[in-house]
Amino acid sequence: MKAVVLYPNGGMPQCADVPEPIVQNGKEVLVTVKAVAIKHLDKSRASGKHYSSDAPKENGHVIGGDGVCLLPDGTRVYGIGASGMMAEKATIDSNMIVPIPDGVNDLVAAALPNAVFGAAMALLFKADIQPGDVVLINGATGFTGRVAVQLAKHYGAGKVIATGRNQTSLNELLSMGADEIISVSQDDDSFKSQFMALHSQKPVDIIIDYLWGHTAELILSCLKGNGSFTNSIRFVSVGSMSGDVIRLSAAIMRSTNIQLTGSGLGAWTKSQIQQLFKEILPNAFTLAATGKLIVDTVSVPMENIAGVWDLDVQNGQRLVITL
Repeated sequence: MKAVVLYPNGGMPQCADVPEPIVQNGKEVLVTVKAVAIKHLDKSRASGKHYSSDAPKENGHVIGGDGVCLLPDGTRVYGIGASGMMAEKATIDSNMIVPIPDGVNDLVAAALPNAVFGAAMALLFKADIQPGDVVLINGATGFTGRVAVQLAKHYGAGKVIATGRNQTSLNELLSMGADEIISVSQDDDSFKSQFMALHSQKPVDIIIDYLWGHTAELILSCLKGNGSFTNSIRFVSVGSMSGDVIRLSAAIMRSTNIQLTGSGLGAWTKSQIQQLFKEILPNAFTLAATGKLIVDTVSVPMENIAGVWDLDVQNGQRLVITL
């Protein structure tokens, strides 16, 4: 069968002939793959840089951790791969699948789940979003950030503030649920002044951060208190697109009623993962099917993978490989 393989000597992934995967236990099922999204997680894992990465396989490995596929009876589902998903055939975990409604096409169904992982899990379980909360999405112009803005409003946020570098995408977010936008391309003083003005009007309750790095430092510095009572703030780190390390003053932690936590693989409980597949993802698919959750994709056939692996997809779109 054809599959996308990354070899240990580096370079671009290649479309190659590989053996069909074999079901290893009673939980696995062999499926026909239809579409797989290329995410930062996939690239990071493929390169061995993600904390959940396995050691490189000597003969290369099929990439892709999830996707849209057909069960043996023809049912279309989203599934998590037991084998690499960017292949004509794959094995998936039968306990981690979600049926896809007819109103959601393969591209949307492949692209949306990872963004739901990165948005819903942070909002619901790590930030414990409550009706009326003021939510700041730091790095909202990427695919997951745009989903986070929409889900925050769906979960009851009273106000959503979106930050980002891409001004076109920022402006579009105003029609997708964002109430205020802040550009991270402006100088530090202007960024802090704009954030502090909004925070003084009505304090931010939740920060969902996809950037970390310098912008996280700026936001945290604005939160430092002066000894007076402060509101409860839940700061959730989900990504680190702007750097993996920050400088954090202990005075910020002591002077502010702040909870600093993370949301990602390894940070969720088994019951939360079960809820993700039984309730949260199905709900997200329903929102997409009814036009209440908008995502944008770019599709490329599997045989063209080498030419698009390093493609910088703009305006909050997600690249999806079709098989």
